[in-house]
Amino acid sequence: MSTSNAEQEYRRQIHSLTRLLWEERSRERRFVPGETPVRYAGRVYDAEEMINAVEASLDFWLTAGRYAEEFESRLGEYLDAEAALLVNSGSSANLVALTALTSPKLGERRLSRGDEVITVAAGFPTTVNPILQNGLVPVFVDVELGTYNLDVRRLEEALSPRTRAVFLAHTLGNPFDLDGVLALVRERRLWLIEDNCDALGSRYHGRLTGTFGDFATCSFYPAHHITLGEGGAVVARTRELALVARSLRDWGRDCYCAGGESNTCGRRFSQQFGTLPLGYDHKYVYSHVGYNLKATDLQAAIGCAQLDKLERFIEVRRSNHAKLREGLERWADRLILPEATPGSEPAWFCFVITVQPGAGFTRTQLTSFLEERRIETRNLFCGNLLRHPAYQDIPHRVAGDLRVTDTIMNDTFFIGCYPGIDDAQIAYVLDSFEAFMKSR
Repeated sequence: MSTSNAEQEYRRQIHSLTRLLWEERSRERRFVPGETPVRYAGRVYDAEEMINAVEASLDFWLTAGRYAEEFESRLGEYLDAEAALLVNSGSSANLVALTALTSPKLGERRLSRGDEVITVAAGFPTTVNPILQNGLVPVFVDVELGTYNLDVRRLEEALSPRTRAVFLAHTLGNPFDLDGVLALVRERRLWLIEDNCDALGSRYHGRLTGTFGDFATCSFYPAHHITLGEGGAVVARTRELALVARSLRDWGRDCYCAGGESNTCGRRFSQQFGTLPLGYDHKYVYSHVGYNLKATDLQAAIGCAQLDKLERFIEVRRSNHAKLREGLERWADRLILPEATPGSEPAWFCFVITVQPGAGFTRTQLTSFLEERRIETRNLFCGNLLRHPAYQDIPHRVAGDLRVTDTIMNDTFFIGCYPGIDDAQIAYVLDSFEAFMKSR
């Protein structure tokens, strides 16, 4: 964007004032045990995010623009993808990724109504919802305690002649067994979508999660590894899939011109589509029943500043997780502590705990005690999705049983390890666990 010398000076002054505002807001506030909440997650930012947001507001572009282009380029490069497409949420990213696999442009490999998709019930519902919304059938497989990921030993039970795809999350930042899943995917020529919303920066055998599947998805809600406030991304491995995903995100149009461009394909007025007149304007041809799921440039501007901090955020998450684990090991006879999937380096979303059978207390008793001390807790999302009212009568299959999933529903919860937690808060959390255990 071309600006005059006067505008550049005004912007410089605004940036300077924004930085001063940040410094005023961020004056050190002392942690007071029992009064200051220990959050399970939250936004972590500094003056750079505020300045970027202000700069995008001054541009007043409003829709996706220069910051969105930068964010998509940098995220795509980080995840070695053909394209990373910014959308308005991780839930929308999941919807676009799964819906893309139903596109007629994929020929005989497209998913059709009644086809089956392997997934789990112990997770967040927006991994499963797109399966149902596209008239497909989820096939639920049980998970493992400790890793909280799909039990790959149960995969064979899930197969049928209608199995066409696998759609799984890396639970709470812990990669699922990609070796086991990929072996099945390659043998049966199935699609794979990695829900990477809780796992940006996690690695499996040294390789980033989100780089194995045909699609991967990200979420940038404030609880996640970086935040745009709201926001998500669809990560496509091939140009063909990227074009379909972009179409679905952008109203279903066939044109893939960026904003402000008009003839990227070089054939805007010379093609035949369906029964439209020959040469109908390609910018207004629709090849999918799509949506408008784009994010704004203001969100992307915040995201660009957050990307600069991603590796540091991951390092702090791992460090906080290790400190919590070391401090809670003494209670391993009463608590099941999290285990990284073999060969993985999780960028942990949180610290997940399951109350052991015979512990002498319930999850609710422990979480109530922690909450009273202002330590936030959360259940492992829906526990068992099939127990919820909205999913009582959905078409589905279960491979075997969901015994462990029900255990998670009854006995599992998590606490925070995000970068907003410091050593004083970790010490208070560990002291609180000790106080509870001694009271039992």
